[in-house]
Amino acid sequence: MAINNNKRDFTMNLRQLSLAFCITSLVSLSCQAVEKPNFLIIIADDLGYSDLGSFGGEIQTPNLDSLAREGVRLTNFQAAPTCSPTRSMLLSGTDSHQAGLGNMGELLQEDQKGKPGYEGYLNQRVANLAEVMQEAGYSTYTTGKWHLGRTEELSPKARGFDRSYILVQGGASHFDDQKAIISVDPKAIYREDGKQVEVPEGFFSSEFYTDRMIQYIEADKAKGKPFLGVLSYTAPHWPLHAPDQWIDKYKGRYAEGYEALRQQRLKRMQEQGIVPAGISANTPMESGLPTWEQLTEEQRQREARSMEVYAAMVDNMDHHIGRMLDYLRQSGQLDNTFVLFMSDNGADGNSPIDLPGNREWMASDFDNSLENMGRKGSYIDYGAQWAQVGATPYPFFKGFTSQGGTTVPVIVKYPSLEKQAGQINGGFFHVMDVMPTILELAGIKHPGNRFKGRSVQPMQGRSMLPGLLGEAMPERAVGWELFGRRAVRKGDWKMTWMTAPYGSAAWKLYNLAQDPVEANDLAEQEPAKLAELTQEWDDYVKRNNVLLGPVKIKYGFETCLYEHCFE
Repeated sequence: MAINNNKRDFTMNLRQLSLAFCITSLVSLSCQAVEKPNFLIIIADDLGYSDLGSFGGEIQTPNLDSLAREGVRLTNFQAAPTCSPTRSMLLSGTDSHQAGLGNMGELLQEDQKGKPGYEGYLNQRVANLAEVMQEAGYSTYTTGKWHLGRTEELSPKARGFDRSYILVQGGASHFDDQKAIISVDPKAIYREDGKQVEVPEGFFSSEFYTDRMIQYIEADKAKGKPFLGVLSYTAPHWPLHAPDQWIDKYKGRYAEGYEALRQQRLKRMQEQGIVPAGISANTPMESGLPTWEQLTEEQRQREARSMEVYAAMVDNMDHHIGRMLDYLRQSGQLDNTFVLFMSDNGADGNSPIDLPGNREWMASDFDNSLENMGRKGSYIDYGAQWAQVGATPYPFFKGFTSQGGTTVPVIVKYPSLEKQAGQINGGFFHVMDVMPTILELAGIKHPGNRFKGRSVQPMQGRSMLPGLLGEAMPERAVGWELFGRRAVRKGDWKMTWMTAPYGSAAWKLYNLAQDPVEANDLAEQEPAKLAELTQEWDDYVKRNNVLLGPVKIKYGFETCLYEHCFE
């Protein structure tokens, strides 16, 4: 009963705030329209769990830190191991194997192609968030990374967004040269409202995507309709790029190396309450990589420079997020806007040099000299060691179903959370929960199993509202599968399965309440719990039509992990 009362009060407070805004506004608006809240989802691309200042990082992120003080930090929010599966779940409220991204489109295996749930794009078997909100009278916008379909027929324009300016592929140069990230698909493709366009001269990704989102909202403001905005940055995904003045801020900051930074972050995370006191970082890849002291002076310079550029990207993105929030504040819309900031997966230690054809392409087409790193014409990443720092204190990173691959920093702010402002919420939330939460706040029902004349899947996520208000949430089982790597979680217990060299092709069992960094395998000590979660895994596979055939994917970091590339 307490949960229902809190949720009712929460919704009433939002509507009261909206009504007050309507009454006091000097602009002639429909009061009925503005009673519904606006929604702004901000997505960072490959941001590490510990990067933000409000999550223990040393990178300057004053705007997101301010958002955290005014809102709530979610420290146990789970995404998919990589970007497009996460985005499909965010927009559908259901598992990626239902929404069309059972595997990333560019990495589909022969036995997956043509199978339901493995279309490689956001399929028609789901009613996505934008479509449902648009149908209910919302203005809908997205700018930045799409990665959910290449053609005009699969673009945001065709999937419920009124206005859109998007990058089709998974990544690209952040400058105006429009170079993409793989040699077999070398030019970045951008679409505005479905039509292919060229980016303007002077383009820089984080600035431009923010400008376009503000322009779209401002142009429609007089219509008096509430809006859904999805601002999807491509920062800090490689290639690492930033304007010189932002890189200069971090010159010399990372000369101490990986381990020193990891311990500094861990200490701040403990002091802030992000992770428990006494916890140690679990870095299982560390033994396969050289220490900072084992690197040559030139290697240390290049490694430090890579991290300087990465930090500059995050700092710059934070600056533009501040611009976005300032616009909403100055236009009188922020107090009626639900804001959710998140990363789409864990820190990325995968090297683009190992993608098909990239080694030769990068050697011939880019200037990766020390002086040009991070500037236009360069193409660098920051490697497995810095990614392990980004994932502090969790093991592994993007591409893995371990905590380091799926646990992401999330900040939520909305007007009725004043009592919780500045707090840390360690409840278990999943990216599938975002859509049902937004629909509940907007007073919109999911269409069920039929939408616009087609059959659609039900949502598997659940509203986060009770958990955000501090109420206990019912236990549930959630699964993950990508590149053959597997995991299932129920309550405090989690099983993971990975092949060599990262696992033994057998289930490992962890009690996350006692061992949040997955350091102590309890599979032999807890056979009953192992059997229980194995059954949950079997149910997950059946429920989502997960294909478990042989997977032959070399996902980007395997060579550099043990030979350690500095080219």
